[in-house]
Amino acid sequence: MSEKTCTPQNYVFMQGKYVPYQDAKISVRNHTFLYGTSLFEGIRAYWNQEDEQLYVFRAKEHFERMHRNSRIMHMNPLYSVEKMCEITKELLLKNAPKTDTYIRPTLYKTAEKVGPGLLDNPDDFLIFTTPLGDYVDTSKGLKVCVSNWRRNDDNAIPPRAKISGCYANTALIVTDAKLAGFDDAIVLSENGHVTEGSAMNLYLVENGKLITTNVTDNILIGITRNTIKELAQNELGIEVIEREIDRTELYIGDEAFYCGTGAQVSPITSIDNRAVGDGKVGEITKKLQSLYFDTVKGKIDKYKHWCMPVYDN
Repeated sequence: MSEKTCTPQNYVFMQGKYVPYQDAKISVRNHTFLYGTSLFEGIRAYWNQEDEQLYVFRAKEHFERMHRNSRIMHMNPLYSVEKMCEITKELLLKNAPKTDTYIRPTLYKTAEKVGPGLLDNPDDFLIFTTPLGDYVDTSKGLKVCVSNWRRNDDNAIPPRAKISGCYANTALIVTDAKLAGFDDAIVLSENGHVTEGSAMNLYLVENGKLITTNVTDNILIGITRNTIKELAQNELGIEVIEREIDRTELYIGDEAFYCGTGAQVSPITSIDNRAVGDGKVGEITKKLQSLYFDTVKGKIDKYKHWCMPVYDN
């Protein structure tokens, strides 16, 4: 897996205005820069060439999660969920991409002061967009390891909140995995149970069933995770079980894959130098991957309510 560096598109929504990218700046004394006190979301928009349409996938659910998690960080969002969706659409219209695009909304603390406190510390909201294809190669299996680093605990920096400062943990996990020759890593909690990938949720396939961790197991409660659960149950008739997962289960599962806005549906074929199943991308993973890509591109009418069209055709 290689990290993607893309040029941001022309306009950014910041401080209540659409401003040119080169003018979108914050102070070196900004609280979020100094202490990581922001919440963010990663949202994808998919270009459908046949429809000549850009579909933003599950924007409403992402902004709903941001609103819920804002309470954890003593934040008060400036805009409603509906208004955030409108701002996103307007920004995309201004940038006018006709390619798959990543959308990065951030709710952040703006005080210019030294000291990590969250009180007397106003909030602001920004969004930028940038072209983004596959964050990882979803056509082949990933070689991953179990990280020596542990996932942050809910009573430390809660992973469910998508706090920017929490991603120093992710940076250490993925960097050390790559230095060791792996594509990514699977992370354990302090009690030794499986949580998720470096920055994405995890599913195993065991005896034709999908297994994933509980939402209380120090994970991000993923929008894509939920999407996969619904597609598996409703379209493939596959049972989905949420429970604690032991580390050794990773070695005996039939299939494994990551899922997330960035990862999409990324097959895993090796864990700690042990083949997952037969060492090839599994059939259930392939079916879910195909269903997922058809869904996000607005090709399945049943799920088109998840896809917010940007252009008026």
